[in-house]
Amino acid sequence: MDASITTRPSQRAVITTAIVDVVAVVVFVAIGRRNHDEGTALSGVLGVAAPFLIALGISWIGLRTWREPFNRTSLIATWVITVFVGLLLRRLVFDRGIATAFIIVATITLGVLLGLGRELSRKLNAKTS
Repeated sequence: MDASITTRPSQRAVITTAIVDVVAVVVFVAIGRRNHDEGTALSGVLGVAAPFLIALGISWIGLRTWREPFNRTSLIATWVITVFVGLLLRRLVFDRGIATAFIIVATITLGVLLGLGRELSRKLNAKTS
């Protein structure tokens, strides 16, 4: 196969991957809220998830993730941007704390959840192609 020929991902693959990324962020927050006895009401979860969801959106737009949603570099960059920008927004805009332990947990958990989600999305889309 000619290396200059690229195939665009299907619209379904892009939508599935975007949804899976959002779910990864929401699951991260829901688990954290549950572990800290803060409840798992959707409004509370979305309020805490907001800075990370905004950061995720920024990463998708900045990286144009829809072009290559299963690219490893795209995944790593999405993860780093989501964590870094999410933490900045959480502290500077949403006026919430970012203790060192939270930074570590957020970095590891979001990395795992985003990675597993992308792999699931890739496999689901490979079966339907």
